[in-house]
Amino acid sequence: MAGRRTITIIGGGVIGLTSAYTLVRDGHDVTLIERRDDVGREASFANGGQLSYRYVSPLADAGIAQEALGWLFRPNSPISLRLKADPHQWRWLLAFLCACNRHTNRRNAAVLLDLALSGQAELEKYREEGLSDFLWRRPGKLVLYRNAATFRKAAKSVSDPERQRALSPSECRDVEPAFAGLREQIAGGIFSPEDEVGDCFLFCQALRETLTASPNFRLIQGDATLTTGPKNRCEVQLDGKPFETDLVVLAAGIGSRKLARPLGLNLPLYGLKGYSLTTRPRPGLVPSVSVTDYDNRVVYAGLGDRLRIAAMVDIGSENTHLNPKRLGELRTLVAETLPGALGQGDDTPWAGLRPATPTGVPIIARTRYDNLLLNVGHGALGFTLSVGSGLRLKEIVAGFDTRAVS
Repeated sequence: MAGRRTITIIGGGVIGLTSAYTLVRDGHDVTLIERRDDVGREASFANGGQLSYRYVSPLADAGIAQEALGWLFRPNSPISLRLKADPHQWRWLLAFLCACNRHTNRRNAAVLLDLALSGQAELEKYREEGLSDFLWRRPGKLVLYRNAATFRKAAKSVSDPERQRALSPSECRDVEPAFAGLREQIAGGIFSPEDEVGDCFLFCQALRETLTASPNFRLIQGDATLTTGPKNRCEVQLDGKPFETDLVVLAAGIGSRKLARPLGLNLPLYGLKGYSLTTRPRPGLVPSVSVTDYDNRVVYAGLGDRLRIAAMVDIGSENTHLNPKRLGELRTLVAETLPGALGQGDDTPWAGLRPATPTGVPIIARTRYDNLLLNVGHGALGFTLSVGSGLRLKEIVAGFDTRAVS
């Protein structure tokens, strides 16, 4: 460690909490500021529950723009687009389109894979040290493909048969019998036996409980703002009053854009709205493995006796209101894919804003302010990348990486 510092982290979601946990374990004094009355209440609350370490390819890829156009005009589409007179939205979409090529996708996928796998190894240490009670399991992940050409392309990309393997439709049914009803619709699947599941909100709660037992940690509820200070530093205001600290880490999800704006930082983040349903199906209908219905972009994760189903990307809907039409489309799709999974209609719906960069790669770096670091932009992979991102942040604190964001 380069030296013990007082560090203030803004944002009490899974990214802020794993940042705090990593830095406290490294010997720093950490204050976490969260504006809500509890941690993990926004994008971390009811996400898909998958720790999808081997499947981290960014959404931006060759052909995705054409594929997305087809989605926009079909019922139950995984993507909806509402264009607005918003320069930020148009800049983000243009940057996304520029990233939609194979070379950029492979380069960014390698960055994400490194973050994911380093985080998986570190999470193992957390659990060995006693961090538990977040419904963690390692059942593996099965990605089901309905389109034969898409499956053949995915199968060709499998480079490590020890950790991923392509399966025939019958082998898919053997791995996860709950989806046997799709037997005539499945072209094949990719199974990653080392992938995991967990409840992200309970993970946040477990981190908070462990952190609060440390004398080097404080959790404060309040509204933080950032202003420009002297000597190329930013200053933290907590509920309108100055708050002294050596370093600041901005990890407030989509809210980071607003917090960074007074500093002249235009963060390339856009909130991609997603939905989830949490239900308690009849016994036998909770899949034992984590499943992704690739063509519909729906994920299924068994969390204890509950089933978490997450899906959809709404671009241009910058709120977390529950859209009855989109939820109805999701329920219809789930009823066709896994009959009985929704029980007696007692599912709990949720919507959240995934803070995404155009490339899909999070921003974990210093800024042009000497004391301000970023840990933002994890999109739909926040849970998967959180621990690895904390490790990367620790490296920056120790060595003060020279990269800057403008």
